Amino acid sequence: MYGLIPAPSDPDARERWREQLHQWRASTRRLLSYDDSLYSLPEFEWIRRAFTLAFVMMCDLEFYDGDYRLEAFLDAGEESFGGYDAIILWHAYPRIGFDDRNQYDFYRDMPGGLAGLRGLVDACHARGVHVYINYNPWDVGTRREGKSDIEALVDLVKAIDADAIFLDTMANAANGLRERLDAVRPGVTLESEGLVPLEYIDTHPSSWAQGIRDAPGVLRNKWFERRHMQHRIRRWQSDHTPELHTAWMNGAGVVVWENVFGSWIGWCERDKSILRSIVGVQRRYHALFSGEGWTPLVSTLSAAVEASLWEADGMRLWTLVNTDAQVVSGDVLAVDHREGERYYDLMRGVESTPRFNDGEAVLAGHFRPRGVGAFLAVREDSADLRAFLASQAAQDARANFDASPPRRPQRLLASPASRPSTRATLLSDMAVIAAQRFTMTVTMTVRECGFYDVPDVVPPDLRFHKLHRPWSFQRPVELSPYAIDLSPVTNAQFSDFLRATGYAPERPENFLRHWQGGAIPDGVEDHPVVYVCLEDARAYATWAGKRLPTEEEWQHAAQGTGGLRYPWGNVWDARLCNAGHYGTTTPVREFPQGRSPYGCYDLCGNVWEWTESERTDGRTRFTILKGGSYYRAEGSIWYADGGAQPNDFAAKFLLMVPGLDRCATIGFRCAADLT
Repeated sequence: MYGLIPAPSDPDARERWREQLHQWRASTRRLLSYDDSLYSLPEFEWIRRAFTLAFVMMCDLEFYDGDYRLEAFLDAGEESFGGYDAIILWHAYPRIGFDDRNQYDFYRDMPGGLAGLRGLVDACHARGVHVYINYNPWDVGTRREGKSDIEALVDLVKAIDADAIFLDTMANAANGLRERLDAVRPGVTLESEGLVPLEYIDTHPSSWAQGIRDAPGVLRNKWFERRHMQHRIRRWQSDHTPELHTAWMNGAGVVVWENVFGSWIGWCERDKSILRSIVGVQRRYHALFSGEGWTPLVSTLSAAVEASLWEADGMRLWTLVNTDAQVVSGDVLAVDHREGERYYDLMRGVESTPRFNDGEAVLAGHFRPRGVGAFLAVREDSADLRAFLASQAAQDARANFDASPPRRPQRLLASPASRPSTRATLLSDMAVIAAQRFTMTVTMTVRECGFYDVPDVVPPDLRFHKLHRPWSFQRPVELSPYAIDLSPVTNAQFSDFLRATGYAPERPENFLRHWQGGAIPDGVEDHPVVYVCLEDARAYATWAGKRLPTEEEWQHAAQGTGGLRYPWGNVWDARLCNAGHYGTTTPVREFPQGRSPYGCYDLCGNVWEWTESERTDGRTRFTILKGGSYYRAEGSIWYADGGAQPNDFAAKFLLMVPGLDRCATIGFRCAADLT
């Protein structure tokens, strides 16, 4: 069986289907000699209440913008989604692989290092929010830790007091991780991206419900172990009602994920409204949703409405979904009436007055298109229940069922202009290029971080069909006269800048990390300067009376008017550039035969180069890197592009924080405006 066990479409066949579900569950638990002792431990009880899991790109400007903005981020989550029970701190992918830093380095290089992350986790805990770290098992080609991944993960959990590990791409953790975690930090859940095999459910209290059908049915793992938390996820869809319906009918949670590796896939107002309405019920009655009294897909009085029943200790709760795109109003449920019971419409936040018919209570409801409902039958009329109903009524009053997908158009940030000049001293080591008008070919690897906006050119679903494959498009370009450095800025030139200005970055993490005690190592004076972020490069360019080149200027300087594939021609020749055979950087003029038609050196390989092509959609900042580098991470398709690249290749580089943006493989050259 797959992740969701579908129900028969014929309602008359469902009673037999439910019997078969119970039989399968009992026999499978016997066959596996299932041990549920982990789920009985109080330290794991929190995961049964963690219905809303936010996937947080740590470079998201709503989460980090010079400093962590945790309180504002969580407040926004309360307003839009009803709050987050837990968050995943996603860190490395799709940036990992531009240099040899591993996934653990990406956590260490966040502001304040691991101590800063511990403070962030403590602040989350103060708000009642649990924190996941991410584990990328495919990260096998970057710098090694000198210890096993299990040891590294356990040390990281201990250092920052994390509550859970998200197992990226995995169905279950490696043997031994559960035992090591339990020894140092009780209650750390393991949550897999893939479907957890039944034989591992006893050690994995939670998992994603991803890549499954949303037809009426039951989530397999949730049915097998009612206390297992599954988070339904459809990251690339703009319509989230299918996973919300599945989660609501199965007592499961959802993943809220809008910034998908740098691609904006925002939730519409309707889906936010639905989630806000259901999480209040899920949290209040979490014991029902993790208990044994679950009857899936009970009979209803409307062909458009599906319902599940949850009951325990004299309490009954029905979760309902409107599968239709039209309003459904009127009688929806007929249930056996029990003396003393009162009925409440938990979505609208009011007491419901049923119509009684032959020992049954007939409940009427009003369901918005694709909306949800809930009825509670209980012998209770407490002040606490009334307060809860009032909060639900307030959520219902603010519901907005606009299903239009939100948009966040990217904007190209203004490029700082240099002082227009024809000074011989400025231009003595630069190529002078006349005004140009041409059609530029751009090639990018199809990655989940997406592209930059090119209207009518980039298909919105391209990432589904050609992931990890190159894709090219064209766009018209018009350039004013400019000059560009013949070679990248060297360590020696950057040292001159430091002596002249006393420049010190506000965030010094990894600044000129390859230097020794603030001095250039012997023998690399004429190698390209690296471990400089975009702001560091801009500061140098401003001091030099220049600026950084745009992506378009850089590419034209490399390919010339003939549109060459490589600076030297159209045929690849590893002898004409630093393609990685040295294992490190080389002098910027090491390959004179590899110059471009304008005489520029080192435009292929050696180091990537910053360009002044920064864009943002308000949540992600990125720029385009050109040229490739000597370094290529091997062993996984998930690494960023590496190695020397053709002239038309563009790498989308998500800007995070200076300590992470400064890489061993990224340098720059300057450009200047001409009068």
